[in-house]
Amino acid sequence: MGETRAKRAGQRTRSVTEDWLAWIPHDMGQLFDATRKELETSNFIVSVTIDEALQLSKDGRPDTANDRVVVFAGLFDRLAVRVLHVIRTIREHAAHFGTLPNVEPLSSANFRGATAQKVSRTNSVLAKVVFGQRSRFFHKLYSIDEIVGGLQKEMHAVVADVSSEDLNFQGQTWQLLEVLGYDICSCMGETTILLKSFFCALPAEELGAFREKLVGRDPSLFESDRGAIQGFES
Repeated sequence: MGETRAKRAGQRTRSVTEDWLAWIPHDMGQLFDATRKELETSNFIVSVTIDEALQLSKDGRPDTANDRVVVFAGLFDRLAVRVLHVIRTIREHAAHFGTLPNVEPLSSANFRGATAQKVSRTNSVLAKVVFGQRSRFFHKLYSIDEIVGGLQKEMHAVVADVSSEDLNFQGQTWQLLEVLGYDICSCMGETTILLKSFFCALPAEELGAFREKLVGRDPSLFESDRGAIQGFES
C-alpha cells in the first residue's frame, strides 16, 4: 500500500484549482458526480424556497410566507445533514488511512453571517501560521462542521420566532434566513471542492472502503440518483 500511495502521490496535482480540473478514474468520477448532484439539488431547493418566502413577504402575504419558512427549515436541515455526512466521512477515512488531499483555508469573504465569518477567519489565520498539511486539512473539516452546526442552531432560533413577530419586522427575518441560506450554500461548495481534491489523492484500493462509508451506511442521501448508486454496488 505504501508503494501504491507513493506512486499516486507522485502523479498528483499541486493545487486545489488543478484538482478541480483534474481527471479521476471512472468509478471515483461516478461517486463524485452523484454526491455533487445530491448536494447541489438540495441546495437549489433551499434557495428556491427562501426566495419564495422573501417574495411572499414583500407581497404582503405573511401567513403564506410563514408556511414556506416551515418547509425551508426542513429542507435546510436536510442539506446540512448531507454536508455533514460527506465531511465526516472524509474525516473518518482520512484519519484511518492517512489519505490527505490538497487543501486551501476557508475565506471569510465567502460567508455573510457573523458566526461563519468568525470561524472561517480563524481557520484562515491558523492555516497560515501554525498548521502543516495534515492539521490544515483536519482543521478545515472541523471548521466546516462547526459552521454548519452553528447555522442550523441560528436557523431554528429564527424560525421559532417567525410566528410571533410583528409584520413590520418580518422582512428582517427573511433577510436573516437568506443569509443563513447563503452560508450553507458556501459550506456545500467548500465540501464539493474538498471532495474532488480528496478523490484526487485517494488510492484506487481505498475507494471501496470510502464508498461504503459514504453510500452504504446511508443510501437515502442519494435517492435522487438511485441508478448511479446501483451501478456502484453491482
